[in-house]
Amino acid sequence: MNDEKIIDLFWKRDETAIKETDKKYGRYCSTVSMSILHNELDAEECVNDAYLSLWNSIPPHRPQVLRTFLGRIVRNISINRHKSTHRQGHNCYMAVSLEELMDELGDCFPSDDDMTNELSGEIKEHLQAFLREQDALNRKLFVGRYWYGYPVNQLAEAYGMTPNAVSLRLYRVRLDLRAHLEERGYRI
Repeated sequence: MNDEKIIDLFWKRDETAIKETDKKYGRYCSTVSMSILHNELDAEECVNDAYLSLWNSIPPHRPQVLRTFLGRIVRNISINRHKSTHRQGHNCYMAVSLEELMDELGDCFPSDDDMTNELSGEIKEHLQAFLREQDALNRKLFVGRYWYGYPVNQLAEAYGMTPNAVSLRLYRVRLDLRAHLEERGYRI
């Protein structure tokens, strides 16, 4: 079933919308959540919570791209779950990874107080435009590292590269992103 029909089911408050969403995007959602939590039970719970959140979000929202809308919901719920778990003193892989990601990307974005938790809509648009300009490998590495939180070693193995080559490529992409944002008037 295509996304438009699934969204229409949500608007009609038809419960088959959840089944169709799970059928089409269940594996994707599990991958997003597992990359953050590294715990199958927690990831499954987060995906289910994301479906409930999606049910509550549509209507009033009508997402242009269902996969992206749902992916963001799953990711945010999984990050919140991770933070909650980490606060309770559990040892969790993603604790280090989130800090590393913020350190790596920290010099690419303005340091305004509103930027601490979420990128503003304008910055997101610039980021999307920047990624469209990148070659396929740079885009895949960037999204793999900074959206899914995959470790450099895992990306290197997936793309037949050395970890140093991946790190260098990501470093250059970050420099290009910084220049891209500075050209558009952002002080970094």
